[in-house]
Amino acid sequence: MSYQHLITNRDGPVEYLTLNRPEVRNAFNEQVIAELTAWAAAACESAARGDLRVVVLAGAGKTFCAGADVAWMSRTVDFTEEENLRDAMAMSHMFGALDEIPVPMVGRVHGAALGGGAGLAAVCDIVVAEESALFGFTEVKLGILPAVISPFALAKIGRSAARELFLNGARFPAARAREIGLVHAVVPMSDLDATIARYVQELLTAGPEAIAAAKART
Repeated sequence: MSYQHLITNRDGPVEYLTLNRPEVRNAFNEQVIAELTAWAAAACESAARGDLRVVVLAGAGKTFCAGADVAWMSRTVDFTEEENLRDAMAMSHMFGALDEIPVPMVGRVHGAALGGGAGLAAVCDIVVAEESALFGFTEVKLGILPAVISPFALAKIGRSAARELFLNGARFPAARAREIGLVHAVVPMSDLDATIARYVQELLTAGPEAIAAAKART
């Protein structure tokens, strides 16, 4: 399957999935949402065949993912309530589809993971961030809510951290993201890929059915 805004590269049982809109910091729009949803369905089929064991999710360019595309959001101002609900449900379905992939998903975060980008980090099972990366549930700064990502973020960071970070919308460093459980390893940029490779190799030593069952129960 070919994509306009995603790059996929399969290395044996490992798939490297890259968001590829660097000119807008890999921000979401309706096409990205549709493509990620379709990719997730294909990944589930591949996992069921035993072809796929691990996914590494990254962003092209200088940023992992800056959340929603401002140009896309500006168009939604004139949407009807029904149209806005449709878009919200499509994004919610995308996050749910990614969350339910029965293989480990490792997030490679550099630059920033803001808004929906932080939501992507939340649906990754393991997140490795470079030490200068910034995170933020920044929706309230735009006068909206982190509603679509909240189930996944709450499951990852807990209610106390969510109350603080959802309400103030502040950006926070990778070290704080690790403290609250959003990130699992913080390393210099020069060590980012080697650290991810170690996680991948460790995951490949485990039984795929056991991993799928463990993921489904956590």
